[in-house]
Amino acid sequence: MSNNQHNKILGHLRVTKGLTQREAMLDYSIQSFTKRISELRKLGHTIEGIKGSHPVTGQKYTRYTLIEEAAQ
Repeated sequence: MSNNQHNKILGHLRVTKGLTQREAMLDYSIQSFTKRISELRKLGHTIEGIKGSHPVTGQKYTRYTLIEEAAQ
């Protein structure tokens, strides 16, 4: 299951400016998003977490972006 989730996350990160935990849950039904990010990092992918806050609600979040993919 996590391999499929890894593919979904990497696919999204390749074509967008990042992914938040909320977006991963809503768009891909990924409950353990931060665990998947940790696993991808252990596989050699360089993923950066950029902290931010919502401009209206002030709610804090982290947007993860793919910096470099692991060598195949």
